[in-house]
Amino acid sequence: MKRLKEGFKILTDHLNGGESLPKSGYAAHEKLQSKKSWKLLAIALGACVMLSACGNSNSITSEQAEQQSEEQMTNANEASESKNQEENSGKEVSDIITPENFIDTLMNGSKDAIYSQMSPELKEALTLEQFKTSADQFLEGVTSFDLVVDAKVNHLTEFAWKDQTGTKGIQAYFTEANQIEGLLIQPLEPHVDTDQTFTKTEFQFPMKGEWYVFWGGNDVMSNYHYEHETQRYALDIIRTKEASSYNKDAKVNENYYAFGEPLYAAADGTVVDIKNDIPDNIPGVMNPEEPAGNNVVIDHGNGEYSITGHIKKGSVAVKKGDKVKQGDLIGELGNSGNSSEAHLHFQVSDGPDLFTSRSVNIRWADQSQQLTRGNTIQGLSE
Repeated sequence: MKRLKEGFKILTDHLNGGESLPKSGYAAHEKLQSKKSWKLLAIALGACVMLSACGNSNSITSEQAEQQSEEQMTNANEASESKNQEENSGKEVSDIITPENFIDTLMNGSKDAIYSQMSPELKEALTLEQFKTSADQFLEGVTSFDLVVDAKVNHLTEFAWKDQTGTKGIQAYFTEANQIEGLLIQPLEPHVDTDQTFTKTEFQFPMKGEWYVFWGGNDVMSNYHYEHETQRYALDIIRTKEASSYNKDAKVNENYYAFGEPLYAAADGTVVDIKNDIPDNIPGVMNPEEPAGNNVVIDHGNGEYSITGHIKKGSVAVKKGDKVKQGDLIGELGNSGNSSEAHLHFQVSDGPDLFTSRSVNIRWADQSQQLTRGNTIQGLSE
């Protein structure tokens, strides 16, 4: 894992983004430039399993061995639990910082207590005084926070909160033993006009069965793509069982529940571009030279193009110029391109080029489900 030694680095996501980004910048983790007086605080995650698919290969999260084997994760959790037991010995249970009391403690309690439960990596990157100063500046004018994300995947739980104005956000990552592995405070910039502008085309979810929204929503905490116009309303979707995206060896694509699952056309249209020859990555090792990996781009009319990325090598079932109907097979989900594990990247844009077109908020046929971070959704009937 790359240590953070150059001040406050910004952990904006584990996936992609970037307005008019060059290909090497697809899914890049760019620094947020804040005009606030308080410093942005973002600490690299420790020995955690987090999806870094679509991320820049030089990003913090992609170098964390995000796809650790079960043995590595077991060792990490055991070490975390042992450390917490040691640090919290003699304390009352109520003194332990949990997701439930984190915000109240941050605002009204002991920041020393929060700091004491941070992982060694966080403490190495940030002193107690730096944490206190940044937190105090961040909290100026804040009266309350609302929980907006509660998501558990691969032994790590993320919680995110917005302040009463919707302009400040906090993300905290907890292990099963309540060690704080990651922390991010940041400004939030809404894009109300485009949030309320939806595609004219009505889309259906392009996969069958039950799926987990890893990134999706209208703020950077729920959907790190949101910061960048080219991918603002993109989704990253994985399949989980018992809060894990894989079973057994995390370095084997076939052990991921999403890998090889069929992909379907989300609406009628004409295929305008495909790529089908990019190898699938070893999980955790990404390919920034081919950011979207194998992909299918479909023109749905109305100036709307769906882009389905990270498809399994050799599985694309359509060719350029094909007319497709909603529900037609177009390929299989894979781990190609700038992707750290098998997942679907899906978005609709106002042009066929991922890097120059603007992402458009998707009008879904089934509006009873919220495709936002942490939600499990039901796709097409099996």
